[in-house]
Amino acid sequence: MKDPNCAYCMKGDLVAKFGYPICEMETGFLYLFKEQSKKGRVILAYRDHVSEMIDISDEERNAFFGEVSKVAKAIHKVFHPDKVNYGAYGDTGCHLHMHIVPKYNGGDEWGGTFTMNPDKVYLTDKEYEEMAEAIREAL
Repeated sequence: MKDPNCAYCMKGDLVAKFGYPICEMETGFLYLFKEQSKKGRVILAYRDHVSEMIDISDEERNAFFGEVSKVAKAIHKVFHPDKVNYGAYGDTGCHLHMHIVPKYNGGDEWGGTFTMNPDKVYLTDKEYEEMAEAIREAL
């Protein structure tokens, strides 16, 4: 089921405002978050339009979080963060997704929660593609 007002469902221009496509995974779609003040920040969006984790079966939830873990391992391999934070937001964007956010000791917001969109660091399309390719290879 798709929601025509949902960026993750409609992909294209809506999701392109904040996400650069990396790859399709078994449980969803992986995007590089365009705001890169946390180098390597990505979003794994669930394949179907569901709002809550309780809207999917235990098996589907376990598979989704298995892929969150797989992505986190790739982020560690490529970007070598000191810690990875995880966030599932969606008060207004009601599509199950997980932010996987590398954090660096002494870096932006170290020791605190990450800002949804600090609007500080944006890259060129070439730089996004280079990062996306490194993540693809690490997966």
